[in-house]
Amino acid sequence: MSKEIKKLLATEFTSKATIMDGKMVEVVAPDGEVFSVLAQIGNYTTEDTRHYQLRLIECVFDKNFSDDKKIMTDNIWRDLVLNGVSFMGMSSGDRQEERTRIGRKIRQIREERKMEAKDLAKLANIDAANLSRIEQGKYSVGLDILSRIAFVLGCQVDIVPTLS
Repeated sequence: MSKEIKKLLATEFTSKATIMDGKMVEVVAPDGEVFSVLAQIGNYTTEDTRHYQLRLIECVFDKNFSDDKKIMTDNIWRDLVLNGVSFMGMSSGDRQEERTRIGRKIRQIREERKMEAKDLAKLANIDAANLSRIEQGKYSVGLDILSRIAFVLGCQVDIVPTLS
């Protein structure tokens, strides 16, 4: 076994990959978001091969982790293929729907107030490109930034029950 493989196998990554069945791997990214990866890792006959492939996936997720989930997932796709993982597809993460819903709401309120995106970004002290990604649901926004955006829009961040 090469030094590089031994080093990879001994490394603890922030991302954690788990085989769910013969063709599905669940990966918990550093921010806790869960991704499903369609990869035939569970079908490998040796435990060493499965362990190596899981470590590769964790390494790729850690290396490409970003708040911009679109860029992150694009880079993960590329790196999994380049690293020889028997990879066939990946979910967009378990929070994509929530990012999209929040982004749409921010845009809706901004437009109702007849405010341009660049003005909201300036007042909230964030990059205009990041605001665009937030409104499109492509950027995982933290509470501090979300609070600043809400304040500028005359709103507050609140936790409310979801509709059943």
